Amino acid sequence: MTRTALSIPRRAGIFSRLAPRRIGLVTWVCAALAVAAFGVTSGPARAAEMTGRSASGLMHDEEALIAIYKAASPGVVHITSTVLSQDFFFRVVPERGTGSGFMVDDKGLILTNNHVVENADNLEVTLADKGKVAAKLGGRDPENDIALIRINVPKERLTPLRLGDSSQLQVGQMAIAIGNPFGLDRTITRGVVSAVGRSLKSDSGRQIRNVIQTDAAINPGNSGGPLLNSRGEVIGVNTAIFTPSGGSVGIGFAVPVNTVRKLLPQLIARGRASHPWLGISGMDINPAVAKALSLPTGEGVMIAQVAPNGPAARAGLRGSQRRVRVGNYLVNVGGDIIQTLDGEKIATVDDLTAFLDERKKVGDEVRVDVLRDGKPHAVTVRLGELPEN
Repeated sequence: MTRTALSIPRRAGIFSRLAPRRIGLVTWVCAALAVAAFGVTSGPARAAEMTGRSASGLMHDEEALIAIYKAASPGVVHITSTVLSQDFFFRVVPERGTGSGFMVDDKGLILTNNHVVENADNLEVTLADKGKVAAKLGGRDPENDIALIRINVPKERLTPLRLGDSSQLQVGQMAIAIGNPFGLDRTITRGVVSAVGRSLKSDSGRQIRNVIQTDAAINPGNSGGPLLNSRGEVIGVNTAIFTPSGGSVGIGFAVPVNTVRKLLPQLIARGRASHPWLGISGMDINPAVAKALSLPTGEGVMIAQVAPNGPAARAGLRGSQRRVRVGNYLVNVGGDIIQTLDGEKIATVDDLTAFLDERKKVGDEVRVDVLRDGKPHAVTVRLGELPEN
Protein backbone atom coordinates (compact mmCIF):
# COMPACT_ATOMS: atom_id res chain seq x y z
CA MET A 1 0.00 0.00 0.00
CA THR A 2 1.33 3.45 -0.86
CA ARG A 3 1.01 5.89 2.00
CA THR A 4 1.05 9.64 1.44
CA ALA A 5 3.42 11.41 3.80
CA LEU A 6 1.93 14.40 5.61
CA SER A 7 4.20 17.41 5.18
CA ILE A 8 4.93 19.54 8.19
CA PRO A 9 4.20 23.26 7.59
CA ARG A 10 7.26 25.50 7.69
CA ARG A 11 6.66 27.64 10.74
CA ALA A 12 8.94 30.36 9.42
CA GLY A 13 6.18 31.09 6.95
CA ILE A 14 4.07 32.38 9.79
CA PHE A 15 6.26 35.40 9.89
CA SER A 16 6.87 35.84 6.17
CA ARG A 17 4.48 38.78 5.85
CA LEU A 18 6.61 40.92 8.16
CA ALA A 19 8.94 43.32 6.37
CA PRO A 20 12.36 41.60 6.53
CA ARG A 21 14.35 44.84 6.57
CA ARG A 22 12.40 46.54 9.35
CA ILE A 23 14.49 46.03 12.47
CA GLY A 24 12.81 46.81 15.72
CA LEU A 25 10.95 45.49 18.71
CA VAL A 26 8.47 43.46 16.67
CA THR A 27 11.28 41.64 14.87
CA TRP A 28 13.01 40.72 18.12
CA VAL A 29 9.75 39.52 19.68
CA CYS A 30 9.09 37.30 16.66
CA ALA A 31 12.59 35.86 16.88
CA ALA A 32 12.13 35.09 20.56
CA LEU A 33 8.83 33.36 19.87
CA ALA A 34 10.45 31.25 17.14
CA VAL A 35 13.24 30.12 19.48
CA ALA A 36 10.68 29.23 22.16
CA ALA A 37 8.63 27.23 19.66
CA PHE A 38 11.47 25.32 18.05
CA GLY A 39 14.05 25.01 20.83
CA VAL A 40 17.75 25.59 20.25
CA THR A 41 18.58 22.58 18.05
CA SER A 42 20.05 23.38 14.68
CA GLY A 43 21.84 21.82 11.74
CA PRO A 44 21.13 18.22 10.57
CA ALA A 45 19.33 17.25 13.79
CA ARG A 46 16.98 20.24 13.46
CA ALA A 47 16.36 19.40 9.80
CA ALA A 48 15.63 15.77 10.67
CA GLU A 49 13.16 16.89 13.33
CA MET A 50 11.41 19.23 10.90
CA THR A 51 11.00 16.54 8.22
CA GLY A 52 9.99 13.69 10.53
CA ARG A 53 13.29 11.91 9.89
CA SER A 54 15.86 10.53 12.29
CA ALA A 55 19.49 11.57 12.29
CA SER A 56 20.20 8.59 9.99
CA GLY A 57 18.07 10.20 7.29
CA LEU A 58 15.32 7.57 7.50
CA MET A 59 11.72 8.31 8.41
CA HIS A 60 10.85 7.26 11.95
CA ASP A 61 8.31 4.67 10.75
CA GLU A 62 10.93 3.27 8.35
CA GLU A 63 13.33 2.74 11.24
CA ALA A 64 10.57 1.08 13.26
CA LEU A 65 9.76 -1.24 10.36
CA ILE A 66 13.42 -2.16 9.89
CA ALA A 67 13.73 -2.96 13.60
CA ILE A 68 10.63 -5.16 13.51
CA TYR A 69 11.92 -7.03 10.47
CA LYS A 70 15.35 -7.62 12.02
CA ALA A 71 13.77 -8.95 15.21
CA ALA A 72 10.99 -11.06 13.69
CA SER A 73 12.22 -12.37 10.34
CA PRO A 74 14.68 -14.92 11.84
CA GLY A 75 11.62 -16.59 13.41
CA VAL A 76 9.79 -16.96 10.08
CA VAL A 77 10.41 -20.15 8.12
CA HIS A 78 9.80 -21.45 4.60
CA ILE A 79 7.87 -24.74 4.58
CA THR A 80 8.03 -27.19 1.67
CA SER A 81 5.48 -30.01 1.71
CA THR A 82 5.68 -33.05 -0.54
CA VAL A 83 2.68 -35.21 -1.38
CA LEU A 84 3.27 -38.51 -3.18
CA SER A 85 0.66 -39.34 -5.80
CA GLN A 86 0.35 -41.63 -8.83
CA ASP A 87 0.18 -40.62 -12.45
CA PHE A 88 -1.84 -42.29 -15.21
CA PHE A 89 0.70 -45.13 -15.40
CA PHE A 90 0.67 -45.67 -11.60
CA ARG A 91 4.13 -44.19 -11.20
CA VAL A 92 4.80 -42.35 -7.94
CA VAL A 93 5.06 -38.62 -8.60
CA PRO A 94 6.03 -36.10 -5.91
CA GLU A 95 3.98 -32.92 -5.80
CA ARG A 96 5.47 -30.02 -3.88
CA GLY A 97 3.85 -27.01 -2.28
CA THR A 98 5.28 -24.17 -0.26
CA GLY A 99 4.08 -21.95 2.54
CA SER A 100 5.25 -20.08 5.60
CA GLY A 101 5.32 -20.60 9.34
CA PHE A 102 6.79 -19.05 12.47
CA MET A 103 8.40 -20.27 15.67
CA VAL A 104 6.33 -20.14 18.84
CA ASP A 105 8.76 -21.55 21.41
CA ASP A 106 12.41 -22.48 21.93
CA LYS A 107 11.68 -26.20 21.60
CA GLY A 108 11.19 -26.28 17.84
CA LEU A 109 7.42 -25.77 17.54
CA ILE A 110 6.34 -23.92 14.40
CA LEU A 111 2.83 -22.63 13.73
CA THR A 112 1.39 -22.62 10.20
CA ASN A 113 -1.85 -23.21 8.29
CA ASN A 114 -3.41 -26.65 8.11
CA HIS A 115 -3.77 -26.32 4.35
CA VAL A 116 0.01 -25.85 4.03
CA VAL A 117 0.81 -29.26 5.55
CA GLU A 118 -2.38 -31.25 4.95
CA ASN A 119 -1.80 -34.72 3.47
CA ALA A 120 1.95 -34.12 3.26
CA ASP A 121 4.18 -37.21 3.15
CA ASN A 122 7.31 -35.13 3.83
CA LEU A 123 7.86 -31.71 5.38
CA GLU A 124 11.00 -29.62 5.09
CA VAL A 125 11.70 -26.30 6.79
CA THR A 126 14.18 -23.68 5.56
CA LEU A 127 15.48 -21.50 8.38
CA ALA A 128 16.76 -17.92 8.21
CA ASP A 129 20.34 -19.21 8.05
CA LYS A 130 19.37 -21.09 4.84
CA GLY A 131 19.68 -24.43 6.59
CA LYS A 132 17.09 -27.06 5.67
CA VAL A 133 15.74 -29.46 8.29
CA ALA A 134 13.08 -32.17 8.32
CA ALA A 135 9.86 -31.45 10.19
CA LYS A 136 7.10 -33.61 11.64
CA LEU A 137 3.44 -32.82 12.10
CA GLY A 138 2.72 -31.99 15.74
CA GLY A 139 -1.00 -31.27 15.59
CA ARG A 140 -3.68 -29.66 13.48
CA ASP A 141 -7.13 -28.12 13.62
CA PRO A 142 -8.78 -28.03 10.17
CA GLU A 143 -11.75 -26.14 11.63
CA ASN A 144 -9.55 -23.06 12.11
CA ASP A 145 -6.92 -23.86 9.46
CA ILE A 146 -4.16 -24.10 12.07
CA ALA A 147 -1.36 -26.67 12.35
CA LEU A 148 1.78 -27.24 14.41
CA ILE A 149 4.96 -28.81 13.07
CA ARG A 150 8.11 -29.65 14.99
CA ILE A 151 11.79 -29.43 14.13
CA ASN A 152 14.82 -30.64 16.09
CA VAL A 153 17.56 -27.99 16.11
CA PRO A 154 19.67 -26.30 18.82
CA LYS A 155 17.99 -23.45 20.71
CA GLU A 156 20.40 -20.90 19.31
CA ARG A 157 18.89 -21.44 15.85
CA LEU A 158 15.38 -20.69 17.12
CA THR A 159 13.78 -17.24 17.36
CA PRO A 160 10.27 -17.56 18.79
CA LEU A 161 7.92 -14.67 18.08
CA ARG A 162 5.85 -12.95 20.75
CA LEU A 163 2.10 -13.50 20.61
CA GLY A 164 -0.01 -10.38 20.99
CA ASP A 165 -3.69 -9.82 21.82
CA SER A 166 -6.05 -9.68 18.84
CA SER A 167 -8.97 -8.57 21.00
CA GLN A 168 -7.34 -5.13 21.30
CA LEU A 169 -7.00 -4.55 17.55
CA GLN A 170 -8.35 -1.34 16.05
CA VAL A 171 -9.19 -0.73 12.43
CA GLY A 172 -6.51 1.49 10.93
CA GLN A 173 -3.55 0.34 13.00
CA MET A 174 -0.43 -0.93 11.26
CA ALA A 175 -0.30 -4.52 10.02
CA ILE A 176 2.93 -6.17 8.86
CA ALA A 177 3.14 -9.49 7.02
CA ILE A 178 6.31 -11.56 6.72
CA GLY A 179 6.36 -14.72 4.63
CA ASN A 180 7.52 -16.43 1.49
CA PRO A 181 5.27 -15.31 -1.39
CA PHE A 182 6.02 -17.26 -4.56
CA GLY A 183 8.98 -18.82 -2.75
CA LEU A 184 10.70 -15.47 -2.08
CA ASP A 185 12.07 -15.98 1.44
CA ARG A 186 11.13 -13.65 4.29
CA THR A 187 9.41 -10.95 2.28
CA ILE A 188 7.91 -8.10 4.32
CA THR A 189 4.86 -6.05 3.35
CA ARG A 190 3.03 -3.37 5.29
CA GLY A 191 -0.54 -2.15 5.43
CA VAL A 192 -3.26 -1.61 7.97
CA VAL A 193 -5.91 -3.60 9.77
CA SER A 194 -8.76 -3.04 7.31
CA ALA A 195 -11.49 -4.72 9.39
CA VAL A 196 -11.97 -7.06 12.31
CA GLY A 197 -14.66 -9.60 13.14
CA ARG A 198 -14.86 -11.09 9.65
CA SER A 199 -15.96 -14.69 9.06
CA LEU A 200 -14.15 -17.05 6.71
CA LYS A 201 -15.19 -20.56 5.72
CA SER A 202 -12.52 -23.19 6.35
CA ASP A 203 -11.92 -26.20 4.11
CA SER A 204 -14.01 -28.25 6.55
CA GLY A 205 -17.01 -25.99 5.87
CA ARG A 206 -17.14 -24.42 9.33
CA GLN A 207 -16.76 -20.69 9.84
CA ILE A 208 -13.55 -19.24 11.25
CA ARG A 209 -14.72 -16.27 13.31
CA ASN A 210 -13.18 -12.94 14.31
CA VAL A 211 -10.90 -13.06 11.26
CA ILE A 212 -8.65 -10.03 10.64
CA GLN A 213 -8.81 -8.33 7.25
CA THR A 214 -5.72 -6.47 6.04
CA ASP A 215 -4.49 -4.69 2.94
CA ALA A 216 -0.87 -5.73 3.58
CA ALA A 217 0.09 -7.63 0.41
CA ILE A 218 -0.43 -11.37 0.91
CA ASN A 219 0.21 -13.77 -1.96
CA PRO A 220 0.47 -17.54 -2.53
CA GLY A 221 3.27 -18.74 -0.25
CA ASN A 222 2.40 -16.29 2.55
CA SER A 223 -0.02 -18.84 4.05
CA GLY A 224 0.94 -19.67 7.63
CA GLY A 225 3.16 -16.62 8.09
CA PRO A 226 2.67 -14.06 10.86
CA LEU A 227 0.72 -10.83 10.74
CA LEU A 228 2.41 -8.43 13.17
CA ASN A 229 1.52 -5.19 14.91
CA SER A 230 3.80 -2.16 15.26
CA ARG A 231 5.35 -3.71 18.40
CA GLY A 232 6.42 -6.79 16.43
CA GLU A 233 3.87 -9.03 18.16
CA VAL A 234 1.92 -11.68 16.25
CA ILE A 235 -1.72 -10.64 15.89
CA GLY A 236 -2.76 -13.23 13.31
CA VAL A 237 -1.80 -16.10 11.01
CA ASN A 238 -2.12 -15.17 7.33
CA THR A 239 -4.43 -17.70 5.74
CA ALA A 240 -6.32 -16.48 2.66
CA ILE A 241 -6.81 -13.73 0.12
CA PHE A 242 -9.72 -12.58 -1.96
CA THR A 243 -8.49 -12.31 -5.52
CA PRO A 244 -9.94 -12.44 -9.03
CA SER A 245 -6.41 -12.60 -10.49
CA GLY A 246 -4.47 -15.03 -8.29
CA GLY A 247 -2.39 -12.25 -6.75
CA SER A 248 -2.90 -9.70 -4.01
CA VAL A 249 -5.56 -7.04 -4.55
CA GLY A 250 -5.35 -5.69 -1.01
CA ILE A 251 -7.88 -8.03 0.64
CA GLY A 252 -6.16 -10.57 2.85
CA PHE A 253 -7.32 -12.51 5.89
CA ALA A 254 -5.61 -13.80 9.02
CA VAL A 255 -6.76 -16.16 11.77
CA PRO A 256 -6.68 -14.08 15.00
CA VAL A 257 -3.90 -14.89 17.43
CA ASN A 258 -6.35 -15.27 20.33
CA THR A 259 -7.84 -18.27 18.52
CA VAL A 260 -4.31 -19.65 18.26
CA ARG A 261 -3.71 -19.09 21.98
CA LYS A 262 -6.84 -21.07 22.78
CA LEU A 263 -5.88 -23.97 20.52
CA LEU A 264 -2.15 -24.27 21.18
CA PRO A 265 -2.28 -26.17 24.50
CA GLN A 266 -4.61 -28.80 22.98
CA LEU A 267 -2.55 -29.16 19.82
CA ILE A 268 0.63 -29.62 21.85
CA ALA A 269 -0.94 -32.05 24.33
CA ARG A 270 -3.03 -34.26 22.05
CA GLY A 271 -2.31 -33.28 18.47
CA ARG A 272 -5.82 -31.99 17.80
CA ALA A 273 -8.33 -29.49 19.10
CA SER A 274 -11.57 -30.43 20.80
CA HIS A 275 -14.79 -28.85 19.52
CA PRO A 276 -18.25 -29.41 21.06
CA TRP A 277 -20.62 -31.21 18.70
CA LEU A 278 -24.41 -31.33 18.58
CA GLY A 279 -24.48 -34.07 15.96
CA ILE A 280 -26.66 -32.53 13.28
CA SER A 281 -26.49 -30.95 9.85
CA GLY A 282 -28.97 -28.18 9.17
CA MET A 283 -30.25 -25.49 6.86
CA ASP A 284 -30.81 -21.80 7.55
CA ILE A 285 -34.43 -20.69 7.48
CA ASN A 286 -35.32 -17.25 6.16
CA PRO A 287 -38.69 -15.75 5.14
CA ALA A 288 -38.27 -16.75 1.49
CA VAL A 289 -37.43 -20.37 2.40
CA ALA A 290 -40.26 -20.47 4.92
CA LYS A 291 -42.73 -19.27 2.31
CA ALA A 292 -41.54 -21.75 -0.32
CA LEU A 293 -41.70 -24.67 2.12
CA SER A 294 -44.79 -23.53 4.08
CA LEU A 295 -42.86 -23.54 7.36
CA PRO A 296 -44.32 -22.21 10.61
CA THR A 297 -41.43 -19.76 11.20
CA GLY A 298 -39.21 -17.55 9.10
CA GLU A 299 -36.08 -17.95 11.21
CA GLY A 300 -34.04 -20.76 12.74
CA VAL A 301 -32.11 -23.87 11.73
CA MET A 302 -34.02 -26.78 10.24
CA ILE A 303 -32.36 -30.11 11.03
CA ALA A 304 -31.66 -31.98 7.82
CA GLN A 305 -29.76 -34.96 9.23
CA VAL A 306 -29.04 -36.37 12.67
CA ALA A 307 -25.79 -38.30 13.08
CA PRO A 308 -26.53 -41.93 14.07
CA ASN A 309 -25.79 -42.47 17.77
CA GLY A 310 -24.69 -38.84 18.04
CA PRO A 311 -25.63 -36.42 20.83
CA ALA A 312 -28.77 -35.09 19.08
CA ALA A 313 -29.96 -38.60 18.19
CA ARG A 314 -29.58 -39.79 21.76
CA ALA A 315 -31.58 -36.77 22.99
CA GLY A 316 -34.41 -37.44 20.53
CA LEU A 317 -33.97 -34.59 18.04
CA ARG A 318 -35.40 -35.36 14.61
CA GLY A 319 -34.01 -34.85 11.14
CA SER A 320 -35.88 -34.45 7.86
CA GLN A 321 -38.70 -36.82 7.04
CA ARG A 322 -39.03 -36.21 3.31
CA ARG A 323 -37.65 -34.30 0.33
CA VAL A 324 -39.50 -31.74 -1.74
CA ARG A 325 -38.56 -30.01 -4.96
CA VAL A 326 -38.08 -26.25 -4.86
CA GLY A 327 -37.23 -25.01 -8.34
CA ASN A 328 -34.31 -27.14 -9.49
CA TYR A 329 -33.38 -28.31 -6.00
CA LEU A 330 -34.45 -31.16 -3.73
CA VAL A 331 -34.71 -29.94 -0.14
CA ASN A 332 -34.87 -32.06 3.02
CA VAL A 333 -37.87 -30.95 5.09
CA GLY A 334 -39.84 -32.09 8.10
CA GLY A 335 -37.03 -31.95 10.64
CA ASP A 336 -37.09 -30.08 13.95
CA ILE A 337 -36.46 -26.34 13.58
CA ILE A 338 -34.02 -25.10 16.22
CA GLN A 339 -35.10 -21.77 17.72
CA THR A 340 -32.86 -21.27 20.77
CA LEU A 341 -29.93 -22.81 22.64
CA ASP A 342 -30.07 -22.22 26.39
CA GLY A 343 -32.58 -19.46 25.66
CA GLU A 344 -30.39 -17.63 23.11
CA LYS A 345 -31.92 -17.11 19.68
CA ILE A 346 -30.36 -19.14 16.86
CA ALA A 347 -31.04 -17.79 13.37
CA THR A 348 -28.35 -19.58 11.33
CA VAL A 349 -26.02 -22.56 11.37
CA ASP A 350 -23.18 -20.12 12.01
CA ASP A 351 -25.01 -18.84 15.09
CA LEU A 352 -25.28 -22.42 16.31
CA THR A 353 -21.58 -23.29 15.85
CA ALA A 354 -20.50 -19.93 17.31
CA PHE A 355 -22.61 -20.51 20.42
CA LEU A 356 -21.15 -23.99 20.95
CA ASP A 357 -17.53 -22.96 20.32
CA GLU A 358 -17.65 -19.86 22.50
CA ARG A 359 -19.98 -20.93 25.32
CA LYS A 360 -19.67 -24.68 25.63
CA LYS A 361 -17.18 -27.50 25.84
CA VAL A 362 -17.35 -31.23 25.22
CA GLY A 363 -19.53 -32.92 27.86
CA ASP A 364 -21.62 -29.85 28.66
CA GLU A 365 -25.41 -29.96 28.49
CA VAL A 366 -27.44 -27.54 26.39
CA ARG A 367 -31.18 -26.96 26.25
CA VAL A 368 -32.45 -27.00 22.67
CA ASP A 369 -35.84 -25.41 21.95
CA VAL A 370 -37.33 -26.49 18.61
CA LEU A 371 -40.52 -26.36 16.61
CA ARG A 372 -41.70 -29.88 15.85
CA ASP A 373 -44.68 -30.10 13.50
CA GLY A 374 -45.35 -26.45 14.29
CA LYS A 375 -45.43 -26.95 18.07
CA PRO A 376 -42.81 -25.93 20.66
CA HIS A 377 -40.68 -28.77 22.01
CA ALA A 378 -37.55 -28.80 24.18
CA VAL A 379 -34.82 -31.36 24.79
CA THR A 380 -31.54 -31.40 26.71
CA VAL A 381 -28.48 -32.57 24.80
CA ARG A 382 -25.13 -33.62 26.26
CA LEU A 383 -22.57 -32.40 23.75
CA GLY A 384 -20.07 -34.75 22.19
CA GLU A 385 -16.74 -34.09 20.47
CA LEU A 386 -16.66 -33.15 16.82
CA PRO A 387 -15.23 -36.12 14.88
CA GLU A 388 -11.87 -35.47 13.22
CA ASN A 389 -13.16 -36.49 9.80
